[in-house]
Amino acid sequence: MKISIVIPCYNEIRTIDTLLQTVLAVQLPHEREIIIVDDCSKDGTRERLLELNGQNGIRVILHDVNQGKGAALRTGFSHATGDVIIIQDADLEYDPHEYPKLLKPIEDDRADVVYGSRFIGGESHRVLYFWHSVANHFLTLLSNMFTNLNLSDMEVCYKVFKREILEKISLQENRFGFEPEFTAKIARIDCRVYEVGISYYGRTYAEGKKINWKDGVRAIYVILKYGLFIRSPK
Repeated sequence: MKISIVIPCYNEIRTIDTLLQTVLAVQLPHEREIIIVDDCSKDGTRERLLELNGQNGIRVILHDVNQGKGAALRTGFSHATGDVIIIQDADLEYDPHEYPKLLKPIEDDRADVVYGSRFIGGESHRVLYFWHSVANHFLTLLSNMFTNLNLSDMEVCYKVFKREILEKISLQENRFGFEPEFTAKIARIDCRVYEVGISYYGRTYAEGKKINWKDGVRAIYVILKYGLFIRSPK
């Protein structure tokens, strides 16, 4: 089995080297490739990634215009050659050492899609914003109402899935609306979904966090859009 680790990246010069070192240090019994899509960074990330391109299985793809996380993921997916895809953010909020437990339900042929969850299990979590937590729970509840899934963390970065899933759905959202769109569309196809508890090392806005209240409003719109008006996974 081959693993494609897809990393959307925008202005992460402070974290990208450490993140990649951590990804490369993870022990996996599988071939892997690392696909990084730079979404038109302006802080030196782009130049650093070009220095790393071609090393240790790293492939760097550049966007000439900033398009958003969803668009960067679509670009990365189109270049992925692995049997299984792992989505990894370029910051340090999520720990790549948890890949083995995220992959296990797929390796055991129990799951086609695996979500990490920051809200189940006994892993460590940095204590941060109360209203972010409220918003995450609300968006997950609203999404679950339309998908009939019982996820605990729809907005989580860690989504691991068989590449064949992408052949059954069509993704369109350019920014953080990717999360509810992907969830709505995988809920409409015949696939097995699992959750695995993960740790979470959230960062503050001063440390580079990018999602904001506008993305929350957009997420509500996306949930309603794909829950009420667009019922096809395509």
